[in-house]
Amino acid sequence: MKLLLLLFSLAAIASAETVEIVADKFFTDEKKQITEFTGNVVASKNSNKLVAKKVVIIFDKNREPLQYTATGDVEVDMTINENIYFGSSETMIYDPIKNQYTFLTNAFFHEKVTNKKVYGDKIFVNQTTGRYEVESDGDEPVKFIFKVEKNSKK
Repeated sequence: MKLLLLLFSLAAIASAETVEIVADKFFTDEKKQITEFTGNVVASKNSNKLVAKKVVIIFDKNREPLQYTATGDVEVDMTINENIYFGSSETMIYDPIKNQYTFLTNAFFHEKVTNKKVYGDKIFVNQTTGRYEVESDGDEPVKFIFKVEKNSKK
């Protein structure tokens, strides 16, 4: 029965693309429209990969995902608008309706090709608008690291 529920949940998540989630434990509550994966969670879709201690997916009445929340040593490798990124934080929330990622607590986001790096308490990444926002909640400021190319004169 659990395998059937797992396959049904994954089919709803995947829609047209295949999503694979591996974890130590799986739980779903169809009345509350929530699915939880706990323990050594690894979720993969195409070249994107998420690793966390726990992933919770909230669905609407049509079994379409409303929100994904990953917690516990979250790390993600992903492609956004043809750019390759690595992100990490204690919590990551993905809103598929807004197409927005939110990294919370000890957040780090790295654009691999250009080697741009941002650090903060909150990092917001919107795939649709291409907007990035970084905030700090405490004594530490946000940090942005990037390379400046020198123009060579001939």
